[in-house]
Amino acid sequence: MDRDRNKTLLLELLKAAGNGRCADCGQPDPEWASYKLGIFICLMCSGIHRNLPEVSRVKSLWLDFWENDLIEFMKKHGNLCAKAKYEAKVPPYYYVPQSCDCLVLREQWIRAKYEREEFVATRVCQDPCSAGSHEGLLWKRGRESRQFKQRRFLLSAREGVMKYYTKEPKGPKAVISIEKLNAMFQAEKIQHAHGLQITYKADGQTRNLFVYHESGKEIVGWFNAIRAARYHYLRTTFPALPEHEIIPRITRNYVKEGYMEKTGPKDAFPQGQIFIGRRVEGYEVRAGLPQGISVKKRKSGITMATPMREFLFLCENDKEQREWIDALNGVIAQPLSG
Repeated sequence: MDRDRNKTLLLELLKAAGNGRCADCGQPDPEWASYKLGIFICLMCSGIHRNLPEVSRVKSLWLDFWENDLIEFMKKHGNLCAKAKYEAKVPPYYYVPQSCDCLVLREQWIRAKYEREEFVATRVCQDPCSAGSHEGLLWKRGRESRQFKQRRFLLSAREGVMKYYTKEPKGPKAVISIEKLNAMFQAEKIQHAHGLQITYKADGQTRNLFVYHESGKEIVGWFNAIRAARYHYLRTTFPALPEHEIIPRITRNYVKEGYMEKTGPKDAFPQGQIFIGRRVEGYEVRAGLPQGISVKKRKSGITMATPMREFLFLCENDKEQREWIDALNGVIAQPLSG
């Protein structure tokens, strides 16, 4: 039967170089395809493609019938072919989402590639300094009221700062150095699908701005503008640093965030941060506190052992303890980079 034969041909195509992972997010073993673009994609990304009927049409590899001409089209294209066309000029600072990333990042990446064709070879690459300049209104959560109000934000890679204003023509409420700036999507915490957490250091403390924009394109534009400004700063400040070392430093996602009580001896080191090395260097995480250490309240303890000393923490409950231990073990288990 043609149906069985075509299924066999699709299975063979999946084994071809580049087709074994989703063309858009890298998820292994894609089970869908866009027969208009000639790419193999995962279930999650196929849902986004369904909303782009002008540029993409999708079918299940196993549930739908594939006509012979569509099989031939897939043969002549494939993920590597599409990547060469639609990702020819992705700027180094642009965040390329993975399957674990939030929906708005993946959706705007797919729209940028196929709908707006922002990275095709004919497009002129934008200078990071100009790309790192952005201005507009964002909904910002108030520090005391917790209410969201529109505020004007201004980002300038050339000046090396981000500013935001509460009332104009008064001066900015805050001027944030790009050197100390970070941004990450936090939809659940901000309770908005486009929620962005902007983190920076001021007066020795870490501070957060919680913002969102109703437009997915606009909030992802802000995120990549911040990345462009950070990239420009790092490229200018550390000209000898290779590209593969700069990219991970542009922005970072927290592995785990929350509150723990710290106990034990007073620190002889700067307060506010603890360097976490690798297991092979003598770092270890243990559930519970060392013998002889007692606390007034019954809480779940964690011991973080380093070559110099032990740090002791208390969690609110066993679930928090387990999550923190898993997160810390994930960091110390990473191999040493060469």
